[in-house]
Amino acid sequence: MSTESSSVEKSVQQIISDLNNLKLEMKKVIVGQEEIIDQLLVTFLAGGHALLEGVPGLAKTLMIRTLSEAIELKFKRIQFTPDLMPTDIIGTEILEEDHTTGKRIFQFNKGPLFANIILADEINRTSPKTQSALLEAMQEFEVTYAGVTYPLERPFFILATQNPIEQAGTFPLPEAQLDRFLLYIKIGYPTSQEERAILESTTGKKKEKINRVIEGSKILEAQKLVREVHISSDLIGMVSEMVRGTRPDQTEVKFVKEWVRWGAGPRAGQAMILTAKARALLKGRFAVTQEDIKHVAYPVLRHRILMNFKAEAEGVTSDEVTKNLIEHVVAALRIAP
Repeated sequence: MSTESSSVEKSVQQIISDLNNLKLEMKKVIVGQEEIIDQLLVTFLAGGHALLEGVPGLAKTLMIRTLSEAIELKFKRIQFTPDLMPTDIIGTEILEEDHTTGKRIFQFNKGPLFANIILADEINRTSPKTQSALLEAMQEFEVTYAGVTYPLERPFFILATQNPIEQAGTFPLPEAQLDRFLLYIKIGYPTSQEERAILESTTGKKKEKINRVIEGSKILEAQKLVREVHISSDLIGMVSEMVRGTRPDQTEVKFVKEWVRWGAGPRAGQAMILTAKARALLKGRFAVTQEDIKHVAYPVLRHRILMNFKAEAEGVTSDEVTKNLIEHVVAALRIAP
């Protein structure tokens, strides 16, 4: 074995160990939700942002806060409200006096966006004008104010939450902003056994202490390693066919033409490959499998497939389209598992 391959294997094992420790810390507080925790870690490894949706009381905020406590990074929570302004997020210029010269100058006072992990709580409660303040940060990892560009410190993650059932006083996220979220994670109700465990653990006097088990530099190292994870040309072809298959004007697939108004763009294919690589690494592998792609396809495509009126009337969801599309593409390409 070469020195280089030995070094890579050592790095992989260390990162896997760090991630397992991170999961153990989260499980001190979060009961169940194994798949949701994995999807959050995949978001981190792939260097993207995640939107978490669930009804109130499913520990969305607690999950993100616990994750931030276990990582040695700067964390900020922004509570989104209808009266929140872009400057409340980005920052603003304030007039200060230079004590040496006596002159007054404008100094940029950085807002809460200048952290590593941002909890955008109830993101759909603020106006589109304020939501758009996140667009540049999410894509370019920088912020422009008064003609000056300020870089954001890496790693940088926005983890947003939204409530699907309370529509009063909410604003739907624009498609351009939704597309910038790597994954759209839906959180469901716990099982009966999990709910009993939640009730027992949250109504006593014992409070679990979360230890910091991983540094920000390790996250950056892991993100670089993710891009080196192998994916075969067959699986890249599968991803390409799936993404193109979501577009009614580029496919002959009947159920897509019947139910879909707009399909996913090229960013969906990039997201699917990156998150599949991240999931493979999380599972201790250095090569992507078909199962990795099937698992990440749902949170990757969920917010990138826009259903038409007929689908909404019949209760057909984008997840159902994704399920049918996976079966169709695997059968058409005859890809071995």
